[in-house]
Amino acid sequence: FDSLPPAQYKETMSTILVWIQQSETKLSMPQVAVAEYEIMEQRLRELKALQSSLQEQQKGLNYLSTTVEDMSRKAPAEVSQRYRSEIEVILGRWKKLSTQLVEHCQKLEELMTKLQRFQNDTKTLKKWMAEVDVFLKEEWPALGDSEALEKQLDQC
Repeated sequence: FDSLPPAQYKETMSTILVWIQQSETKLSMPQVAVAEYEIMEQRLRELKALQSSLQEQQKGLNYLSTTVEDMSRKAPAEVSQRYRSEIEVILGRWKKLSTQLVEHCQKLEELMTKLQRFQNDTKTLKKWMAEVDVFLKEEWPALGDSEALEKQLDQC
């Protein structure tokens, strides 16, 4: 009986596996090009929530690892190896998920910064174009008015 996992182990394993599967599904959703800052902010909030959830699940993962270590000392080699293999697969998926999550957050933050810069530049350009439009629609000074012509030339 010492080599069998406790009931809590099986429950925790099930919970972690379901969580990993759901998180992998969320992260595997195809990334679409988004030009709306609010949508990008929402996606970033979702990713940050997933990161928080990852940290909350860490206790369960630690419990699984220590339980496998304890069982390994008491269990026959073949049973011990089976549990070690099982936890190694989970730890690998966990590490990959954690890395992807960080990468997705960083990339999204970079894209949000670029979009914000682009929107600001576009706003500045539109303002300038409106000013130029007003200038071009102004009445031309009379040909003999050299002072007005010089002023308009400076403006150009």
